[in-house]
Order: sequence, then C-alpha cells, then structure tokens
Amino acid sequence: MLPRTLFNSDHDEFRRMVRRFIEQEISPHHERWEEQQHIDREVWNRAGELGLLCMTIPEEYGGLGVDRTYSTVLMEEQSYAGATGPGFAVHSDIVANYIYNFGTEAQKQEWLPKMASGEAVGAVAMTEPGTGSDLQSITARAVKEGDEYVINGSKIFITNGYLSDIVVVVVKTGDSGVGANDLSLVLVETSREGFSKARPLKKVGMKAQDTCELYFDNVRVPCSNLLGEQEGLGFKQLMKELAWERLIIAILSVATAQGAFDTTLAYTQDRKVFGKSVATYQNTRFKLAEMKTEIAVGQQFVDRCIELMLRGELSQEAAAAAKLWTSELVCRVVDEGVQLHGGYGYMLEYPIAKAWIDSRAGRIYGGTNEIMKEIIARGF
Repeated sequence: MLPRTLFNSDHDEFRRMVRRFIEQEISPHHERWEEQQHIDREVWNRAGELGLLCMTIPEEYGGLGVDRTYSTVLMEEQSYAGATGPGFAVHSDIVANYIYNFGTEAQKQEWLPKMASGEAVGAVAMTEPGTGSDLQSITARAVKEGDEYVINGSKIFITNGYLSDIVVVVVKTGDSGVGANDLSLVLVETSREGFSKARPLKKVGMKAQDTCELYFDNVRVPCSNLLGEQEGLGFKQLMKELAWERLIIAILSVATAQGAFDTTLAYTQDRKVFGKSVATYQNTRFKLAEMKTEIAVGQQFVDRCIELMLRGELSQEAAAAAKLWTSELVCRVVDEGVQLHGGYGYMLEYPIAKAWIDSRAGRIYGGTNEIMKEIIARGF
C-alpha cells in the first residue's frame, strides 16, 4: 500500500521507545486494570519521567516542545497494543491544550509542569446526564460571589475523572438566552470542598480507562480559575480545539483497525481448518484484502488531515468526516476479524474480542456520528 510520509528517523526511534514502555509498563497490567476499572496512579508518573505526557507543550512548562506527530505515534502504539486504559491523549492533547492556549501565565506555571511530570492528572468535564452532545444546554452553573465562583451541577462520562487532580469544567456563567454566549471554562482542583467523584462507571468496553461521574456541590474556586480573559468564551474555546479532538478519535480508530487486521492475519495464518490454514481459503483472503484496502484508504485520509492540522488548516468538516469514516471503519474491520476468528473471536482472552467491544464507543464520544454528519452537511 502507499507509504506514509509523516514520520522521520526521529519518530521511528521515539516509536521504539514508546513500544518498549507499553510492553513493559502497560500490557502486563492491563487485565488487572480492567478489573479495577482504572490504571495504577504510578503509571502516570512513569510516563511523565519518560517525557510521554504533554509533549507538545513548550519546554518552559515541562513539555518537549514537539509537534503533534509525536502525539500521533503514542496514540497509534497504544491502539496497536489494545492499551485503551491510559487516558494520555485526553490529559496531554486536550486538557493541557486548553490551559496552554487560554490560560493565564500563572495558570500555565501552576499546572502544566505538574501535568507533564505526571504529578497531576487532567480531565475535561463537558457532558451532563441530560444533555449528551448538546453542550449549549448544560445546566452546571458557576455563580460569582465576590472574588469566587460557586459551582453546582454534575458531569458524566468523564475520562480520567476518577484519578483527576485538575478538571477543565464547562459551566454556565450567563443568562443571555443564547447558549453559546453563556458558557465558560473554569479550572477546578479536585481537592476543593464540595467536589466529589463517583466510582468508575461500568462500561461495556474500555474497562481499564477510568470514566466516572463528577459532582459539584457549592464548590468554591477563585475567579482567577476562569480560562480566558472574560466570561462567555467557553463555547468558542471548545470549538477551537474540537477539530483536533475529533482527529484524535480518527487516529485511534484507524490504528485500532490496523491492530485488529494484524492480529486477524496472524490468527488465520496459524489456525488450521480441514487440514490447511484459514488464510489459504479464498473467502478469507478476499475479506483480508477488503480490510487492508479500507484501512489504507482511512490511513491516507487521516494522515492528510494531520498535515492540514500541523499547518493550522484543518476544517471542522474535514475533522468530522475523519472521525465519522474511521470510527465506522474500525467497527467493520473488528467485526470481520471476530468472524474470521470463529468461536475464539468471542473469547475475551483474544485481542480481537477486546477490540470489538472497545471500538464501539468511537461512534459516540467526541460528538455522535449523527452530529458529525450534521457538521459535514453544513459545508454544502
């Protein structure tokens, strides 16, 4: 298939280091993490020691100052290995970006070095129990009292929520009647009185990734915790980062599809039926050929989107299309992989079965695929 042109020898060396980290520090513990529904806190510190957190943040704030192709490598290697537990992408490529792009110098100095080292785990709290993808309808509110905000409400489906130390919370700060103008982003330290976390939610898949509900009961934070120069900028801030967030889902999806293809190819080559390997049958070869072709098409589109993103030219429509196509693609690929595994494809000790249940969420989070179609259609 077509060669990839995004990476150079430095990326290749970095990829080898990431692969060793996953093989030694993540894969041996992943099954246990699935049982406890979150990864061990120490893994965050180890990732920080190796420079794997907040890599795109400038060195003055503890990062490496590299571009997002390095984040791409880390996300791909996690996906190839089926390591869905560590929420590194949310922490490093979403939460840290909000703080770096919209925070004050004091906020950056306070949190980014801690996030880069793994001392502090970051989460972003958007979704509420009754709102789903409709961010403009959120009810969590921050009311100003003197030099403090008093926050009340709840958030659900929060990745890294259970282990979080700092949360970027989407709250309503105005009553203009225009939802987009009433939202703000506020930093909330999880040690604040009135802040609480529920146990990790019992999900169908991605069980090692801590995902929980957060509660705010008269949580008081200083007004200096507001992200941005004034209230009401939250929706615009979210929109500026959403294209990259959706591209992250596309990167993870196509890499998961590639990992599923690789494990399926290996299984069919080794498994024998009626005296010969499953891979020698025409139906198997044709199915594998279809899978490989679809993945190649998806990979080229995602790589092109990454190139545009690096130049600051990635549109919301293109990011939505990438998320839509690849999250549907990975579900087709893993489902075919399960079928080619036969009965063993339904057994959780086989990577294809875990990929099958883990990948389904990609069509929901980051905005459902129905929302992606709406965004794409606005460009007509």
